[in-house]
Amino acid sequence: MSLLSMTKTLFKSIFHGPYTDLYPVKPRENFERTRGSIGIDIESCIFCGICQKRCPTGAIETSRTDKSWSIERMNCIQCGYCVDVCPKKCLQMKNDYTTPELEKVKDEYVDARVPDNEANN
Repeated sequence: MSLLSMTKTLFKSIFHGPYTDLYPVKPRENFERTRGSIGIDIESCIFCGICQKRCPTGAIETSRTDKSWSIERMNCIQCGYCVDVCPKKCLQMKNDYTTPELEKVKDEYVDARVPDNEANN
């Protein structure tokens, strides 16, 4: 009796194909509402610092004088609070995950636009 049930399982497995994903060959697709990593549109940021105050882990730092915004990816817990409170909606939650690193990396973004008062001189 066990030989018959084993044969049935064998044929079922042969015709169905693999039950697992071929991960390295075929990357896994993220779900639509996956909270992966924080992205910023630095040109529209006004460096108000609300995202820095709202971040529960202190992963975000803004500097109005330097016109810079930085995030420590290893400290970020992808909660999305900073995205919700941004008045200019320049922060967005990306659908892909941060790539793994061997050491802590601090991503720094600097606004490269020339201020209006310096352009006139």
